Amino acid sequence: MTSTSTQMDLTSEPSPMSRDDAIAHILRTDPRFEIVDTTLWGNPFTVFARAPDNLRTLLQEAVASYPQRELLVYGQERWTVEEFASAVNRTAHILVTELSVQPGDRVALAMRNYPEMPILLMAIVSVGAVVVPLNAWWTGEELAFAVSDSDVHTVFADGDRYRALSTHVDDGSVTLVAIRDASGPVHYSDLLSRCASEHWPDIPVAPDDDFAVMYSSGSSGRPKGVILTHRGAISSVHSWKMGKEVAALMDPQAAAEQAELPAFLIVTPLFHVTALHSVFLQGLALGAKLVLMYKWNAEEAATLIQREQVTRFVGVPTQSAELISAAEKLDISLDSLETIGAGGAKRPASQVLQLAGQFPKASIATGWGMTETNSLGILLSGPEYVEHPDAAGRLTPPLQEMKIVDANGDQVPTGEVGELTVRSPANMRGYLNLPEETRATLKNGWLYTGDLARVDESGLVYILDRKKSIIIRGGENISCLEVEGALHQHPAIAEACVFPVPDDRLGETVGAAVYLHEGSDTDQTDISDFLKQRLATFKVPDRIWFWHAPLPRGGTDKLDRKTLQRLCQNLDEE
Repeated sequence: MTSTSTQMDLTSEPSPMSRDDAIAHILRTDPRFEIVDTTLWGNPFTVFARAPDNLRTLLQEAVASYPQRELLVYGQERWTVEEFASAVNRTAHILVTELSVQPGDRVALAMRNYPEMPILLMAIVSVGAVVVPLNAWWTGEELAFAVSDSDVHTVFADGDRYRALSTHVDDGSVTLVAIRDASGPVHYSDLLSRCASEHWPDIPVAPDDDFAVMYSSGSSGRPKGVILTHRGAISSVHSWKMGKEVAALMDPQAAAEQAELPAFLIVTPLFHVTALHSVFLQGLALGAKLVLMYKWNAEEAATLIQREQVTRFVGVPTQSAELISAAEKLDISLDSLETIGAGGAKRPASQVLQLAGQFPKASIATGWGMTETNSLGILLSGPEYVEHPDAAGRLTPPLQEMKIVDANGDQVPTGEVGELTVRSPANMRGYLNLPEETRATLKNGWLYTGDLARVDESGLVYILDRKKSIIIRGGENISCLEVEGALHQHPAIAEACVFPVPDDRLGETVGAAVYLHEGSDTDQTDISDFLKQRLATFKVPDRIWFWHAPLPRGGTDKLDRKTLQRLCQNLDEE
């Protein structure tokens, strides 16, 4: 009996652990994720003791671990990890010898999702310089502002960005280096062809050196440059890496069924943290194949997922919805997908159930993070997300702390609404050239996110709205996201955005812009009757504007609430 019992124990499947037990087990047994307490910028933080010191080391570890594994795919162009590192090192040599880039210098990238973007980024940070990814959707004036604000003297730009910048930085103070379809006296491909050096840069890069200045979307006023450090980016990547180990202990069977080689599709712009951090840098750390799209096209994405056996898709919620339609149209199962994530905006609850139904083998996931947190934040996936589709998720272990506070900075009781604040070494160092805004956002190591949230007794966090996206109607606070969520449940509505409308009597009333599904037909009375079954009457929009095209979006592909508010009000004045 004893012998039989022992044999059964040896062949049995590992028992699933609870989330807390899995985290504790890894911290106790896995030296890769050892944590220690330290002081940064005069504040206490918990940090990883054995994580890579900087992003160059992250790449070096990838080369050492899987040099011949395919890393980057763009159309017919393909790079192994070793080939990618070779291009990075040759580019690093160019930066120093041809362009006189020194440690601490800021170098801007103004381009769409070309392979040169990650190659240049890794080369810039490998020589101790600071990368400034510019929003490729900006006008020439907006690009020039960021170049001036960040004191950049070298910009790598593709065709459209090169032409837009050349009329604004023509005084010789900035060197424009042409990429791909750009034409100019200095072209990246010419510089690369003259360089044979593939040695790793012998330039010290400390963990708390700056690695990037990434500009916020600038929904109000000028965009803000967010200063991020190597430690901040590595803290995020290493936390996500540990998260995979936690998930495997919580669901050993699902982990055993995952593909041996992960493959990620990059569909959002690399000049934002969703693609740069949570897809590219995380993929580099995990040994994933990274399939790069120049710009979003749902049918092309579905074809790439099938051809390259992509296992992880992360995009804004509208891209998930369009992917469903494309898969149905092309009759593609997309059964290689193991994760379908969303970032940048909250996914409508109805879409969570739809995705779970159409892709039963995939874990449907959502995430909350900010440029200011190196994208690290709150995650939710799998059955728990399907059960709580309105939730943002749980804090990512093990470095982050969280408090929800009132207007005085005091923590509110569980279940009550307040401002979400987070503390971790992944937080930004500050805003570039904006000391007052930095002090208002960073207080004793805590980052005040500007998001209104509540947390339930189980630890699930619910993001309710931005503080500045609250409509105050006759003294009643109304969440724009709550009304938008109800609008998205209407079968005719494809997109909806809610905003305040000035009112002489009530101060503000609720306004909404909607874009209907093709072939749909409805009016304000029908929508109002529909909403009154789901919302208190005072939350139902007093005015709805119907758009005949997709609603305007900002640089991060979020709906541009301020612009829509202004455009709709202008329509009434015409």
